[in-house]
Amino acid sequence: MWFIPDTDNNPYRLGRSLSELKIELMRRVRGDLMPIAGVPEADAQTVIDSVDTLERDAWAQAWTARGDLHLQRADALIHTDKTAAREAYRLAWRLFHYARWPVENTPIKRHVYPRALAAFRNYGRLLEPVMEMVRIPYHNQVITAYLRVPEGQNKAPLVIGISGLDSRKEDVMALGDAYLARGMALLAIDMPGTGEAPVALAAGADRMFSAVLDWVAGRDNLDASRVVVQGRSWSGHWAAMLAVTERERLRGAVMHGGPIHHYFQPQWLAPSLESHEYLYDYLPATAALFNVETLDEVLMAAPAYSLQMRGVLGQRSAPLLLINGALDSQIPIADVELLAATYPQSTVWINPEGGHMGRSAAWSGKRIFSEVTAPWLARTLNLSPAAW
Repeated sequence: MWFIPDTDNNPYRLGRSLSELKIELMRRVRGDLMPIAGVPEADAQTVIDSVDTLERDAWAQAWTARGDLHLQRADALIHTDKTAAREAYRLAWRLFHYARWPVENTPIKRHVYPRALAAFRNYGRLLEPVMEMVRIPYHNQVITAYLRVPEGQNKAPLVIGISGLDSRKEDVMALGDAYLARGMALLAIDMPGTGEAPVALAAGADRMFSAVLDWVAGRDNLDASRVVVQGRSWSGHWAAMLAVTERERLRGAVMHGGPIHHYFQPQWLAPSLESHEYLYDYLPATAALFNVETLDEVLMAAPAYSLQMRGVLGQRSAPLLLINGALDSQIPIADVELLAATYPQSTVWINPEGGHMGRSAAWSGKRIFSEVTAPWLARTLNLSPAAW
């Protein structure tokens, strides 16, 4: 079934000079918009006022310095006010995380990424219920993931949330309260080729997710018969693939704005990498995912990942929820339409005025989750209507 909401127009800005970038950064901070949502306005303004160059490490260093202030405050409060310390660790993570965004491709970005991980894990230890850091064996390596389970719940239904191109599993788990409040456990993992994932983007990388499902089956507090995988942005690709390859072990999959077939074609991909809906460095982040350096190399590597060309589409699939915006300049709406045509039983939600992942002025990411994603998850996992 299709749901297309009425929305207001949501235009996207074009090319940015240094001054235009600063204006756009503050617009996104004030609007709680990605990728800088959750960064305090005072911190952002201080950084913006202090940097007078587009050089990457100058910005990374400035964001890191602000994160250090929150980290120092957290460490000072840990023994006297755990609630305040938890929030300070979260803010430290948010600043460090943005300092390394969208990809760890400079000395300071590479230096700050482990600090972002450490700050987030300190934050997670102070959550209630606590965040468990799990290490899942995978060949001679491990899949590092985060797990939270609703308090006092046995055999909890599970959502496996996969991070995207520039997000990381920490972004996924930062939203954990919204899942737990509805009776769902959340397992957050990095997608292949990003973060701490043990495998690169390559043929067979989906076997990493099969190992995760094997691990879930061995957990006493998780219901392996009620598992949904959720892919956001680029990781929607993996959600769609797993809906087919792991259909017997999944109740369903959320393909939220991910690449399926048309995205991987040079005639779409080349111009899309210049989209200013993406804040900056879209090409470097994409090249790093494909483990190459140039646009030509990206365009040569990409077609091999088309799910249509690989023969995945057309096989039986677990139930799908398909979400995106008709105006997405990063992932073509044609990819949702292709999946919907291939699997007409899917639930499809398209925002006609929405950009990437369906977001617009009227439909924030939080609203889409609350009114579209969460009710579908609750129904698919057979939760009570109160969780819808």
